Amino acid sequence: MKKLLITLAILILVAYATNNATKNDSLFDQIKSGVVSIANFINIDELQYYISNMIETVEEESHSFFNGSKNENGSPLIKHPEEQNFSIANIEIGHTKKEVEARFGKADRITYNEYHTYWHTYHDNYQNFFMVAYDKNHKVVGLFTNQNLISSNYDVKLGTSKKQVQKTMGSSLDRIHKDFVVYRLPTNRDYDIYEKDSCYITIFYDKHENNTVTAIQIIDKSLEDKKQDIYTIPSQELIEGFEFQMFDLTNAERVKYGLSILTWDEHVRRTAREHSKDMATNNYFSHTNLKGESPFDRMRENEIHFQLAGENLAYGQFSSIYAHEGLLNSLGHRKNILQEDFEYLGVGVAFNQENHPYFTQNFFAK
Repeated sequence: MKKLLITLAILILVAYATNNATKNDSLFDQIKSGVVSIANFINIDELQYYISNMIETVEEESHSFFNGSKNENGSPLIKHPEEQNFSIANIEIGHTKKEVEARFGKADRITYNEYHTYWHTYHDNYQNFFMVAYDKNHKVVGLFTNQNLISSNYDVKLGTSKKQVQKTMGSSLDRIHKDFVVYRLPTNRDYDIYEKDSCYITIFYDKHENNTVTAIQIIDKSLEDKKQDIYTIPSQELIEGFEFQMFDLTNAERVKYGLSILTWDEHVRRTAREHSKDMATNNYFSHTNLKGESPFDRMRENEIHFQLAGENLAYGQFSSIYAHEGLLNSLGHRKNILQEDFEYLGVGVAFNQENHPYFTQNFFAK
C-alpha cells in the first residue's frame, strides 16, 4: 500500500512537471526535465512529510472502515442504522458475513438454532456480546443482543421503557401464523413482536428493571417463514445448540451486571440433561424428580462436589433465547443467574413428543 501511494504521488508530480516541457522533446527528455523541475521547486523532506501523512490518513480510514470506530472501553461506537430501522453493533439485516468478520473477526462459537441455521456468537470475554445468523449466501438474516449494542430510528435501545417502545412503534403482534395454523401469543408476555422492514423484531423487557428493554432479536421474514411450526423438530445438534446458547446468554447477562464469567462443566451438564430427559419422558415439570430427589441429591449422586449450588428450569419456550429471558423475569431463577458466588454451569436440554423443549441449568461452586 505504501509503495503504491508513493509511486502514485511521484507520477502525479512528474506529470505536473512535464507539462512545462516542450512538445518536441522525447518522452525520456520530458520525464528527465520533469524530474529536474521537481528537484528545483520541491523540498524532498517536505515531500516525504506529505506522503507519510497521506499514508497514515489512508491507513486510519481503512482501519476504521474494516474494524469500526470504538469507544475508549473497546465497545463499538454505535451509529444510527442506514438501511433498516434497527441495527446491532452497527450490523443490519442484509449485511454480509465478510463485513461482520472484517470488523469483529471469526465467531467465538457457532451453534445450531431453531431456524435450521446457525447462531454465530461474537464477544470479548462476553463483553459486547451479540449473535448473528447467516443464510446460504452469507447474508445476515438474524441478530440478537442482550447488551448495549442496540440502535434504532425509533430511539429504542437498552433501558428504554416498554411504554416508550409501544408509543413509538405502535401495537405489537398478538399472534403468529405458521402455514394454516395461528398461534396466539400469551397476553402476559414480557416481550413485544413487531413486523418492520420485512423482519420480525422481538423486544424483551426486564420487569425487575421497571419494564425496560433488556434484549432484542431481529429475524428476516424469509427466515421466519421457512420455519413451518412454532416448535422445531429436535435433533442432537439442536439440543447441543440450545445448551451452549443458554450458557453464553447467562454469561453475557452476568457480565452486564459486573459479575464473573461461569465455567462450563461437562459433568454437571450430564446431570442437567438427565433431569430434562426425565421430565420430558414422564411428563412432569419440577425440581424434585419422581424418586423424590432434589437437584442437590442428583448432583451428589453423580459425584459432583459443591459448597453452593442452584438449579433453574424452563419449559415450552420457543428457543434458548426465550427461555433465558423468561428465567431472568422469574425472581428465584434470576437470583441463580446473577449469583456472584457461583463458578460453574452446565445446561441440559431434552424434548418431549410435541417438540417442546425442557431446559435444566445446574450452577455450583466448589
